[in-house]
Amino acid sequence: MDAQGRGRADNIDPADQWVLNPNTGEYELRLPPSGTQSVPGPRRPSTENGGGRRRRNDMVSGETREMSQVGAEDGAHGEGGARAGSGTRARGGTRAAEKGRAEKGRAGDKARAGDVPPPRSSRRRGTEPEPAPGRRGRRPAKKKSKVKKVLAWTAGGTAFALVAAGATGYMYLKHLEGNISSTDVGDAGSKGFSKDEAFNLLIIGTDRRTGKGNEGYGDKGSVGHADTNILLHVSKDRSNATALSIPRDLIVNVPDCPTKQPDGSTKVVPGAENVRFNTSLGQDGRDPGCTMRTVEEVTGIHVDHFMMADFNAVKTLSSAVGGVDVCVAHPVDDKDSHLKLPAGKSVVKGEQALAFVRTRHSFGNHGDLDRIKVQQQFLGSLMRKMSSSDTLTSPSKLLALADAATKALTVDTGIDNISTLKDMALELKKVPPKNVTFTTVPVVDNPAEKVPVTVVLNQSAAPPVFQAIQNDVSFTDVKRKQKAAKDAQNARLKGSRSAPGDVRVRILNGGAATGSAQAVLTWLQNTEGVLKSENAGDAPAQLTRTTLEYAPEQADQARELAALMGLPGSALKPGKSVVNSQGLPAMTLTLSKDFKGAGVPLTASQKAPKVDKSTADEVKCAS
Repeated sequence: MDAQGRGRADNIDPADQWVLNPNTGEYELRLPPSGTQSVPGPRRPSTENGGGRRRRNDMVSGETREMSQVGAEDGAHGEGGARAGSGTRARGGTRAAEKGRAEKGRAGDKARAGDVPPPRSSRRRGTEPEPAPGRRGRRPAKKKSKVKKVLAWTAGGTAFALVAAGATGYMYLKHLEGNISSTDVGDAGSKGFSKDEAFNLLIIGTDRRTGKGNEGYGDKGSVGHADTNILLHVSKDRSNATALSIPRDLIVNVPDCPTKQPDGSTKVVPGAENVRFNTSLGQDGRDPGCTMRTVEEVTGIHVDHFMMADFNAVKTLSSAVGGVDVCVAHPVDDKDSHLKLPAGKSVVKGEQALAFVRTRHSFGNHGDLDRIKVQQQFLGSLMRKMSSSDTLTSPSKLLALADAATKALTVDTGIDNISTLKDMALELKKVPPKNVTFTTVPVVDNPAEKVPVTVVLNQSAAPPVFQAIQNDVSFTDVKRKQKAAKDAQNARLKGSRSAPGDVRVRILNGGAATGSAQAVLTWLQNTEGVLKSENAGDAPAQLTRTTLEYAPEQADQARELAALMGLPGSALKPGKSVVNSQGLPAMTLTLSKDFKGAGVPLTASQKAPKVDKSTADEVKCAS
């Protein structure tokens, strides 16, 4: 409250006018006495307003009476309230004296001094102050228990701490926001992030020599190729995640890539056939969106977002958590990466951590595939360190980690704010480390090379891996949750079914091969007797899997069409109906990339293929 606005000119700090009464847990207004204004007492319930209202027409004697009333009420409130009230009046009296109120004489001062509540010792003997003259009798306020007093004080302190932390936190969040770099990849990724859906995040490590002390790493003239690549799939129910490494030397076809230019225009970088995967970034001006498109071209898996890091990320993140635990089966002394480690366990950070993930001459057959395994082990250990109690309970480590991460990473514009990155991190945290699988795209040596340097897809082993990720299938042991999810999906297939002739459906192409919608329409009408079907053309948006959306009253029709086409329970999407060309309600069947052809069942396998893998909770020694 503004003292100046109330006719006071004694420069009182407004914060000194409100005093916490520990007996009530509330703040009470305590103004010092004035020659022109009476002193209001503590706030009181509305039921007492009539009897406790002060009169303002008494100047001197009224003021003395008012002081007595305040003292009496403070005594009724208890020891803490009396101390708070008397302390406030003492400060007020001193300030008033400094303002020239001594002319009232020592008698007035003595009168006021006589109104101070009884000393503490008399209250301890049970003495209660008399009610002030002219005031109605009032029951003494019940003293709260010590526990309640502590809670009151704690609540006040906590509120203050939250306000202070909130202001500091806001400023720090703005600082972190300024650290983030982003790239607009257009329609290569998703526009935002959903907490309720599975998501695919492409993690790219470049070999560009950016940052101090990185001159000895990577190619001297590199434009920043996709040197390390991990496609992280996080399941819809957050029970599991799969980190799929993509070899940089994998031979692929890079598609045409629209890229945003500094002036806001869009330039299409021509694609290339039979080139290394790492050229999908940097080469000919390709941006991370080109790498995302290449992943989708190779695997059929849509990439929602990307995070790109340079050499500094490994150094700063490993240092921020106080070092990462690693293990090697034999001593390492790599002259190229300058990595020196004894056999057994070690803790690496900074330059040594970067050397560990960069070395390719110390493990296995000195090739990139063995280096990938070492990188996976390092990432698993880093995840364990980030989620350890040593990190989570250390504010300094958490702040350093947040600062290092935001400075080291470049992301797409769909996730380029702290709030979204926080949400994504919290969703990732839900996945237990034992259910985070590290594996690599199945490959074989390139048969076109006499001395194999590059690799190509293993055409028999790779497709089942890609399909498992597309179908949100876990590579780890989460059978109970998988069974519950499968039971819930299959429940949609159980129940009565309508006749084929009663099924009304509109068919759209949402990512399947050209002509797929017409092929299904012909098959349904000529082979299965679903005559009330029609081709509705292209879907408004591309989907990652085939869906059948239906209204509750169309459940019988949905179950019949699912049985005819071999749709899994996960393809059925309860929603609303649409109006077909005849003005009647119909279901919507949207075909996507998982569509295999008219009459070919779409039922997805819920069993992951066998792969060479490890999990984030495993501790392995690189050999």
